[in-house]
Amino acid sequence: MSLEEGQVTKPVERNHSENLRRVRKEVVVHAFQQLVEHTHPSKGKGDVTTSVHAFAHSRVEWLHKAVPDLENLAQKYHIGNFVAIRGTNQRIFESMPIYARLGMHMLFYGKEQVKLLEGNKLVEDVLREQSVRQGKVYDSPESVKNIPSFIKMYNIQLDELLEPDIHKYHTFNQFFYRRLKPGARPVENADNPRGFCSAADCRLVVYQTVDLAETFWIKGDEFSIPSLLGLEPTDPVCETLRGSSLAIFRLAPADYHRFHSPVDGRVLTAPRDIPGEYYTVNPQAVNEPKLDVFTRNKRSVLLIEHEVSKKPIAIVAVGALLVGSITWTYNDEIKRGDEIGYFAYGGSTVIAVFPPGLIEFDGDLVLNSTGRSEAAAGQGSIETLVKVGYSLGKMPDAV
Repeated sequence: MSLEEGQVTKPVERNHSENLRRVRKEVVVHAFQQLVEHTHPSKGKGDVTTSVHAFAHSRVEWLHKAVPDLENLAQKYHIGNFVAIRGTNQRIFESMPIYARLGMHMLFYGKEQVKLLEGNKLVEDVLREQSVRQGKVYDSPESVKNIPSFIKMYNIQLDELLEPDIHKYHTFNQFFYRRLKPGARPVENADNPRGFCSAADCRLVVYQTVDLAETFWIKGDEFSIPSLLGLEPTDPVCETLRGSSLAIFRLAPADYHRFHSPVDGRVLTAPRDIPGEYYTVNPQAVNEPKLDVFTRNKRSVLLIEHEVSKKPIAIVAVGALLVGSITWTYNDEIKRGDEIGYFAYGGSTVIAVFPPGLIEFDGDLVLNSTGRSEAAAGQGSIETLVKVGYSLGKMPDAV
């Protein structure tokens, strides 16, 4: 759910680690498990607004009975994030789903090494188990009953889909990673071989250096390119990408969940899967000091050789809370805007890692990402809403 700025009449929640502090951790875990169970039509009757899709301010009676403080929190704050609308100085507020807020609360316990349940179960175990469970529910034939309410809740436009007949989808996940019609996402500046484009329908931040990314966005103290790629610092790929530029594409559950190549080039190696956790990738988790999301989560890395410069670019598909799987669909020779993979259910992130100096990001994206735009309103970095094919930047003339 999104709100115009004038509709944001309460403070935006910031102090996550203190809010809901009175709630026993076992209660939060049980509520999270029940949210996942309510996605099965036998429990939730196909109404996604009573399950993981519900927003934190939603009136979900059974949930607020279980966690009364959640309703109190929603009455006091808006829970979510502002995002900038590209091409304007405007911004909108996107409400956070309940599952992400509860998952974030559990992360604070996990950060403090607090065990959650009997049997010495840790937060990571709970998040992993429930993410796997969610994937099984949404891969079941019964899950198609959730599709109509999902479409209504997020106002999904069926006319741009390759298959607009929802009865042709055999599971909810098949609809979730739906395909678009050819030409639905044209590539801007496609005739300029030095151009780069957005990899996803998403919320985007860009940084010319890792240092800038850590200053404005990624607050976890263990982030580095070697740790993101799962390689030793002395690996030749890490050496080439030392001082790299980053584009971080965050996909929300309502988004088209196939991702595309931001560059022209060819695939250098098969994707390399890196096992990991299932933390939420919501900005308020990524921005949290000492909470390492991108380098702890399950992810998969694809290397593409840029056609013009012949330099390697890393595309990192990062799984997240309730994301069932990461699937690659690329061809060896790739053009900007070509589909290269998709995520099953959940929010997720793609990170493009460019060698230093290869890309000069578009100025409006830089201003938003560093909090210097009018849309940022002096409140720090803000993501920009973009779609596949939108301009990301270009290769400087000097390169």
